[in-house]
Amino acid sequence: MAKRKRLTPVEPTPLGAETGPAGLETKSMFTAPSRRAAPIADVAAGAAASAALEELSERWEAARRDGKLVLELPLEQVELNHLVRDRMAEDPEEAQALRDSLRARGQQTPIEVVALPGRAGYGLLSGWRRCRALAALREETGDARFGTVLALLRRPEDGHAAYLAMIEENEIRANLSHYERARIVVKAAERGIFNSEKDALATLFASVPRARRSKINSFIGIVKTLDSALRFPEALSERAGLELAQQLRDRPRLAQEISVALKAEAPADAGAEREIITRCMAAGRAEEAPEPAPAPQIESQTHSVEPKEPPETLAQWPGLTLRRRGSRLEISGPAADAELGTDLAAWLSARMEG
Repeated sequence: MAKRKRLTPVEPTPLGAETGPAGLETKSMFTAPSRRAAPIADVAAGAAASAALEELSERWEAARRDGKLVLELPLEQVELNHLVRDRMAEDPEEAQALRDSLRARGQQTPIEVVALPGRAGYGLLSGWRRCRALAALREETGDARFGTVLALLRRPEDGHAAYLAMIEENEIRANLSHYERARIVVKAAERGIFNSEKDALATLFASVPRARRSKINSFIGIVKTLDSALRFPEALSERAGLELAQQLRDRPRLAQEISVALKAEAPADAGAEREIITRCMAAGRAEEAPEPAPAPQIESQTHSVEPKEPPETLAQWPGLTLRRRGSRLEISGPAADAELGTDLAAWLSARMEG
């Protein structure tokens, strides 16, 4: 009788696992093939990526257009005289301090520029001192990092906005003289940016106190009559300028006299120029001083003297009293000095013209 052979059951093998014994299949024939994404999913993913890229590009361009993106521009592409500058001179100590800061820390605050139509360059709105300092450092050191400037691209709607951007920057960061303020008012009106000097003054300096606008208005007369003659006009103090403005209004020939004297003597500094102006003003006052009236003759006949109307006190301050006598106003006291008279004349001038 034949002997039966015992059969060993085969261990189940997971799908896709190797079997081990030589000669047998190493991978299960039942292994599921990898599934490929449906074509519609590929199209959707591509469309989403394209939309995201387009949105990013639009936001980038909008940021650049709205002045929210800082650009790095070659200094040669920035036209410093795009606008008539309100600042006429630099303080040497302030300029050196700015150069030292740029050398040590680099440029921290971008300038503001506007694209020039039909040209590759940019017109400067604000940042004149920073551009000058960078140019000086590049010339001094030859370092390429001083040959570029960080800038925000602005798109002012009109010339008004461009001049406002420049003036606001200088009013905040560096105080201007009254002469420089008045000069930009005159130049902006001359270029047709504003209809008149009055409009230019009211728009460009709308945020400053009314008293300061009145003083700027007084300096406009100096700019219009002596701008081409003065060599150091930005050094003209407030008090001296208001006094000069008053005399120019009272004496029409004074501007010509000052111009002739300045041209003949050619002052080397602001102090010498001020001395010449003061001398011309004093000479004019002496010439126009009235001759003393003859002493009244005493008559033997007695005349009755009408009593004067008593003055009415309107207001009092420390060292100053304001009274009214009929149609006449009187200011008296230790505080009634020349400076008060100059300020009062400027205020009255603005009030009568307004």
